[in-house]
Amino acid sequence: MQLTRAADYAVRVMIHLAGLPPGTRLPGSALAAATGVPDSFMSKVLQGLVRARLIWSRRGVDGGFELAAAPESTTLLEVVEAIQGPIQLNRCLGSGESCERQPGCVVHAVWAEAQSAMLAVLRGANLAGLARRAEAETFPE
Repeated sequence: MQLTRAADYAVRVMIHLAGLPPGTRLPGSALAAATGVPDSFMSKVLQGLVRARLIWSRRGVDGGFELAAAPESTTLLEVVEAIQGPIQLNRCLGSGESCERQPGCVVHAVWAEAQSAMLAVLRGANLAGLARRAEAETFPE
């Protein structure tokens, strides 16, 4: 499984917003410049994050984008799935999917365990912690 570029860019945007003072709103162009996300992708990424209600959008002179919830309550899993949908390592692990080989498949349990572990790691990483790590790497003591 590999993250799409759009999901990677969404993670960058969300970590950047999480590192700003609460309530800070930035225009898309400022987010693109700060995160290195190409303008051609930024609109798609922001639309996906707004649609998932992870960020708010406001038009006008004071317009821009801001986090919709405290960074402590937004996980990396939520950000990734907002852009690329539910994560599944194999189609047999998706909801409602079945495979005729599943009853005798010796690797199905391994796929399920690997997916469970990956989801747990992504669910355990929140934006606040990632923003603190980013700041520590930018400004080491």
